[in-house]
Amino acid sequence: MGRAVLRLISGGTVLAVAAAVVLAWGYAQFTGPGPLQVARNVIIPAGTGLDGIASVLRGAGIIRHDYIFAIGARAFEKARSLRAGEYHIPAKASPREVMDILASGKTVVRRLTIPEGLTSAEVVDRLQRAEGLFGDVAVPKEGTLLPETYHFSYGDQRADLLARMQESMRGALSRNWEMRAPDLPFDAPEDALILASIVERETGIARERGLVAGVFVNRLRKGMRLQSDPTVLYGISPEGLDRPLTRGDLKGETPYNTYVIDGLPPTPIANPGIDAIRAVMNPVETDYLYFVADGTGGHAFARTLQEHNRNVRKWRKIRDAN
Repeated sequence: MGRAVLRLISGGTVLAVAAAVVLAWGYAQFTGPGPLQVARNVIIPAGTGLDGIASVLRGAGIIRHDYIFAIGARAFEKARSLRAGEYHIPAKASPREVMDILASGKTVVRRLTIPEGLTSAEVVDRLQRAEGLFGDVAVPKEGTLLPETYHFSYGDQRADLLARMQESMRGALSRNWEMRAPDLPFDAPEDALILASIVERETGIARERGLVAGVFVNRLRKGMRLQSDPTVLYGISPEGLDRPLTRGDLKGETPYNTYVIDGLPPTPIANPGIDAIRAVMNPVETDYLYFVADGTGGHAFARTLQEHNRNVRKWRKIRDAN
């Protein structure tokens, strides 16, 4: 009996030692540096279970053993806390560190920049091509999307981001309408938005926006037609033309041809940025009534038609020389 007991004790000791060794090895594997040599992002698809997450991580070269990660997550009671999304994993991150990153829910922040002056169709095209967004969206009304940089996470819906753009535009328009200059020649913020879209398409130079807005406000006050080429272009083809406008175009009967119609066109012709909106709400006080390209990317402004015609002749010489 004594020898049998000793053998049992000896065998139990061996098993206990072996278990301790395995446990120590597993803990070292779970907490030690991982195999990832260079930091990278990893995407955990929605609906992926613990074993699936471990498989994704091993396939991405972030962990060595998927079973070590799964056992460790269960041991630390984090198995149900791991979330889907896109995560940034540092080089040499241990499986435990990776577990904590996935449990934190701090996903990678992606960015989508919408430049000023795009049409709503062009904005939606960028949304559709943005990686990491899901779902389709219809093209909203022209001028209802505020150009700026928007942040999102992998897996977000395009419809949600589009709604944020619309809410940003409503907020910007409302705030600036409350701070508008007195006696503007329009009675509704929607009209200001239309004019802001024209200003946006007329000049890309920040310092000119207020002056261009001042010219258009002066023309509206005097009952003069705006005579804006971008409105003519939009009326012919919102997607743009692969040729210059012709004299025939300027005489064309469309609701957007401000050489033909009085006042503002029926809708915006693009999505104006916040600076163009502010310029229209508080235009530069000026007695200019005309402007034309000056050949340097900016414009030459004039008070009289005679002066304007001289500027036009200068511009045509520059254009023809080029």
